[in-house]
Amino acid sequence: MSEAVLSHFKNRIKQNEIDKYLVDGKDFINEDEISACLKKNFEPDAHQVKDILKKSLSIKTLSVDETACLLNVKDPDLLLEMKKTALEVKQKVYDHRIVTFAPLYLGNFCVNKCLYCGFKNDNTDISRRVLSMEEIKKEVEALAGAIGHKRLVVVYGEHPKNDIDYIIESIKTIYGVSVPTKHGVGNIRRVNVNAPPFSIKDLIKLRDVGLGTYQVFQETYHHDTYRKVHPSQTIKGNYAWRLYCMHRALEAGIDDVGIGVLFGLYDWKFEVLGLLVHAIELEKKFGVGPHTISFPRLEPAHNVELDQFARYHVSDEDFKKVIMILRLSVPHVGLIVTARESEQMRREVLELGITQTDASSRIGVGAYDAPGEKQRTEKQQFILGDTRSLDEVIREFAKRGLITSFCTAGYRCGRTGKCIMDLLRDGTEGKFCKLNAILTFREWLDDFASEETKKVAEPVLAKEIEEVKQNMPKLYPKLMEYYERIKLGERDLYL
Repeated sequence: MSEAVLSHFKNRIKQNEIDKYLVDGKDFINEDEISACLKKNFEPDAHQVKDILKKSLSIKTLSVDETACLLNVKDPDLLLEMKKTALEVKQKVYDHRIVTFAPLYLGNFCVNKCLYCGFKNDNTDISRRVLSMEEIKKEVEALAGAIGHKRLVVVYGEHPKNDIDYIIESIKTIYGVSVPTKHGVGNIRRVNVNAPPFSIKDLIKLRDVGLGTYQVFQETYHHDTYRKVHPSQTIKGNYAWRLYCMHRALEAGIDDVGIGVLFGLYDWKFEVLGLLVHAIELEKKFGVGPHTISFPRLEPAHNVELDQFARYHVSDEDFKKVIMILRLSVPHVGLIVTARESEQMRREVLELGITQTDASSRIGVGAYDAPGEKQRTEKQQFILGDTRSLDEVIREFAKRGLITSFCTAGYRCGRTGKCIMDLLRDGTEGKFCKLNAILTFREWLDDFASEETKKVAEPVLAKEIEEVKQNMPKLYPKLMEYYERIKLGERDLYL
């Protein structure tokens, strides 16, 4: 082990930034209570379930007991009612919008040895690389100039080569790229980060560089499973350091945080309740829960034996229940499904309340600047299930009456953290989002869309504009002023 890696191990974890949050020396994931909730609510009756659905429709977070009831529903008619309610909740809070993004992997060095990951330190077959700032510029030019993305999730491994200084410099580099397009310029306006847990001091640096959402997934909330899949001699082997990273982020002033688990490591019902407990804990302590929740499922990866996880394999039907129930349980939170899933699965979960997804995704390091290169398994963390282009995905959304939103106005207008969560609950934020979705979609159609996609999308855009005219008459004139200016070539106008 190199001196740099040894120093990284020694200096990373700050025990005092764990202890300060513990209660009587224990973390907030009480496995006995979670298991008892699932057992106690094993046979929910129809009246109970319908009352819970009414609460969800009022855009209130469900309790652990209420969510356990939904997790145990087996009756087909009740499941159908839950599905309809989940979509109704989504439309009530987020309207017909879907937000798109792209993942950008900047390095695949890692000091950890997670048993399920292709990037694990002891996988000697994988090709390792960390992008230079010049290489990052080329990746962003492809994403913002050729494809048309406005927001990224930038992924960093746990390694001294990807330390906080590298992350800060890379985010500045990404924001600094501007590429000419057909009628304007392309640039990245929101950089979300999927990165290791940091100390409060480092998280303040991350906040100050203009971070969007800070994502750290617990992978599994089950303590024993966590220990088994994350060797103790690694940084990631410290369950509590990872569990409390969102506490530290919110304390550091990062408003928007994203949580998730890797479904397939342990029982999916337990993990759903773990996510809910985490969301409730953050809201109780800081007045705001997670901005987003993600649903990665365990996928094949180079030199990873999936058979060891077969016991907790999450079927397609159970995966859809996961999404549906979390939409009902935390009705105001953004839900993300990525290109890990197949085209068909991503189509189906649109009906369950998904609000964000990626497209044109390439997860090899440096892969966007080499579009003709085959996506090889030894260069990737896992295998993608859906490799369609952004144009293809948007066309499909439009055929279903959905508008793709490239809006990034919220965090630049101060609508983040508790503010945006409150606005989502009462429907106010939806109005701003609808307006900015229209403006940004006009931008994208003019600068990047194929003629085939434009043909399908224009009626969707016209319908959205008409709804604003009918339902928001005071805002309609300003919207149309900006809309016409965008058609003439101005960019990044927002309300």
